[in-house]
Amino acid sequence: MAMTDMTEGGSVRAPDSEKNLAETGPRKSQGTRRGGGDPATRGRTTIADGVVEKIAGLAARDVVGVHAMGSGLSRTFGAVRDRVPGGSKSVTRGVKAEVGEVQTALDLEIVVDYGVSIADVARAVRENVIAAVERMTGLEVVEVNIAVSDVKLPDEEDEEPESRLQ
Repeated sequence: MAMTDMTEGGSVRAPDSEKNLAETGPRKSQGTRRGGGDPATRGRTTIADGVVEKIAGLAARDVVGVHAMGSGLSRTFGAVRDRVPGGSKSVTRGVKAEVGEVQTALDLEIVVDYGVSIADVARAVRENVIAAVERMTGLEVVEVNIAVSDVKLPDEEDEEPESRLQ
């Protein structure tokens, strides 16, 4: 799992560090903070690819018309893994993220319900995923590619009960 550095750059220096104290005379304590600078710039935040994948997976599943995530094969393996004691449902199934310093790109594989407009579902998934990822991570989502791998027919049995995901 890759980790990504989101540091915007810039150095932190103490205020007035270039002034000569002899020129300004003795300084009175003015309650300055140690370290100087904005606290938000003191360090870096890294976000793992898996974090973005989880956010995107949950956001995509919230869209009406999305029946499941991932290909039939990955859902079958997931259903087996979910039945193993201690196993948990993978919210990242069907989601792949590439995270850079300030941007991310996502590939989603979905199964849609029969009868829905695939174009409308894809548009809604993109909007929901972009809003959730950008709000929670601060990363710019440059693209969300969606592959529709199957259509769930009304009379088909589920390979796994995706609706019990919560």
